[in-house]
Amino acid sequence: MSELFFDLRATHNPHRWYMPLTPPVCVGPPGNLFMFGGVGMASAVAALERTCERPVIWATAQYLSYARPPSVVDLDVWVPAAGKYNSQARVIGHVDDKEIFTVNAALGTRPSELSRQWLEMPDAPGPDECETSEHWRGDDEGLHSRIEVRVAKGSFGQGAAPESDGRSLLWMRPKEGFPIDAPMLAIMADHVPSGVGAALGANAGGNSLDNTLRIRRIVPTDWVLCDIRIHGLHGGFAHGSMYMFAQDGELMASASQSLILRMRERREDR
Repeated sequence: MSELFFDLRATHNPHRWYMPLTPPVCVGPPGNLFMFGGVGMASAVAALERTCERPVIWATAQYLSYARPPSVVDLDVWVPAAGKYNSQARVIGHVDDKEIFTVNAALGTRPSELSRQWLEMPDAPGPDECETSEHWRGDDEGLHSRIEVRVAKGSFGQGAAPESDGRSLLWMRPKEGFPIDAPMLAIMADHVPSGVGAALGANAGGNSLDNTLRIRRIVPTDWVLCDIRIHGLHGGFAHGSMYMFAQDGELMASASQSLILRMRERREDR
């Protein structure tokens, strides 16, 4: 079992897991921290893979409420269908009787020698050529302090000038050297809202309503190029997607989500 970015723990029941919440897996202003949505999705992916003993093909999360430290999130895994090559399963994450998120997923592999990709990694400077960018809040102990972000195009949350194509390119990696696996990609995937600020040229983002992750092929890599595309916004909601590439150009996964649009003051304006 590989080391995880979060503290997921087993119980005597192979279908139940739990995760104590601490500031390093949370975001938000001091005194009002809450679990990062991507950690909820990632913990569910990890619980699913360990319970089913199969890799995730796709997973989609619906975020229903907030979980705050020092609470404990219980994850109940249900596997209503398990075939020869793939399983259909879901996870309900809750704190006591309060449901926080629901994740539906398919897991498995099938025997096949075919491996192709048609989507190419965009032409972008490598991570060594890009400047490190801080989160707009300047978090010192939360989740954002544990993820290194280098901007190849656009900005990280707080845009300087609007990106006419609604697109930003961010290199990401965990600072503590955790492996790039499906749970880590789930955490990176939940950075789609940061693309709203780059698209608008404003300090903007949002709260995720959902998050869908589709795994193609995970390969060893130190950095992940996150190609974020904000498709549009209207009525206080925004919609976007992300494509995640290894440094050698391998398309590892794609993601998409809808979010509640949030406009914020710039740090220097406060």
